[in-house]
Amino acid sequence: MTTREDPRDAGGRSAAPEEGYHRGLGGRQVQMIAIGGAIGVGLFMGAGANIARAGPSLVLMYALAGCVIFVIMRALGELLLYRPVSGSFAEYAREFLGPFYGYATGWTYWLLWVVTGMAELTAAAIYVHYWFPAVPQWLSALAFLLVLFGANLVSVRLFGEIEFWFSMVKVTAIIGMIVIGLGVLTLGFSRAGDTATVTNLWSHDGFFPNGVGSSLLTLQGVMFAYVAVELVGVTAGESADPERSLPRAINSLPWRIVLFYVGSLTVILAVVRWTEFDSGVSPFVAAFAEIGIPFGAAVVNFVVLTAALSSCNSGMYSTGRMLRDLAGNSEAPARFGRLNGRQSPAFAISVSVALMGIGVVLNYLVPEKAFGYVTSVATACGLWTWSMILVSHLRYRRGVLAGRLPASSFPAPGGSVASAVALLALLGVGVLMGVDPDARISLYVGTVWAVCLLLGWFAMRRGQHLPTTGPPGPARPELAAN
Repeated sequence: MTTREDPRDAGGRSAAPEEGYHRGLGGRQVQMIAIGGAIGVGLFMGAGANIARAGPSLVLMYALAGCVIFVIMRALGELLLYRPVSGSFAEYAREFLGPFYGYATGWTYWLLWVVTGMAELTAAAIYVHYWFPAVPQWLSALAFLLVLFGANLVSVRLFGEIEFWFSMVKVTAIIGMIVIGLGVLTLGFSRAGDTATVTNLWSHDGFFPNGVGSSLLTLQGVMFAYVAVELVGVTAGESADPERSLPRAINSLPWRIVLFYVGSLTVILAVVRWTEFDSGVSPFVAAFAEIGIPFGAAVVNFVVLTAALSSCNSGMYSTGRMLRDLAGNSEAPARFGRLNGRQSPAFAISVSVALMGIGVVLNYLVPEKAFGYVTSVATACGLWTWSMILVSHLRYRRGVLAGRLPASSFPAPGGSVASAVALLALLGVGVLMGVDPDARISLYVGTVWAVCLLLGWFAMRRGQHLPTTGPPGPARPELAAN
């Protein structure tokens, strides 16, 4: 291991180490990446199955989960302004909990995006099937995988620009859907007619039609919908002005949750009663088909396709950066740490994309179950990542109170108390996943993954004599070489 450097500058402020990346993400791109992270296939596709289980109460589940996510993001924001690095939460886990936790968090977040990429490819293939039912799901998934892979190899600026426009399409479409839905409810136009009414939120077997317990079991799917909001932390090492762009992006989260999740689902469920939705179809596409606007369902299908591709694009970006951070800490093969001539971790991205190709295989073997399998695993990985953010934040706040660490310029409201409550909420979701037979597969995969992590850790300690304690630092400078 190389000698670590103090992550603070001479004035005691947090300073990002030189990681070899090009700081090519401008403020507008970081903002839109953060906004786009709140709109993904978990909402557009996953909400269908959750509506069938929870009915209108799904809106409340998204609101409750959104509160927990905001606490997590403010905790992450405080850490990011203390020390903005591309390794993000893996680096904080390494600093405040020890090298093993940084190693486990980095690899688990990498796995999260690999399986999320599989989910997004599956969803994208399903959306293409809407227009071209004769095209096999696996073929569409493979085509999208190759196109996005090529874009990620070029440069971070191209990634940021693609993600900016992907997110712009999603944001514009969501706002348009809400406006049209409100127009249907207030003016009564469309084929939905008198059946479009706010009473749909409670008049068909109540707000909790299948009971409170059934609604709570949707929380694992709901939490998956929020996976990617933490991606703004991974962009820290490539943001042109992290001290300005990151707080603005994180502080916009509450209105994004209210508008994109709670607002859009409330309108959709008021326009079309919850019993009309099917788990295999996007509720947004189904709602606009019911409204009867010419080409409306096709336009919405294009939007949700864009959402899936956007998230897969983000996954490729994130996996490459996380593998490079692991390599910089001797927790992955050194080759993962190398940048190509365009300052992109090309080899790390290539390996991740190759594993995302398993999603293509799943679409060939079990197309009807592929989405459910991978989203459950991704949610379990997300719970671990978010938990490490919260525990790291608790340790950081303890260090600040003791005078050992400088205070962040972006303190989280509620401090340690809010983080502890959010941590208990995540634990509750984990218990619910064990109760739900449809989500239990994630616990089986998680057990196998934990064994693999432990074996890998002990193998590296034996072969490389990794320390068990020690302060964090930047990735090794020699890894920036081509």
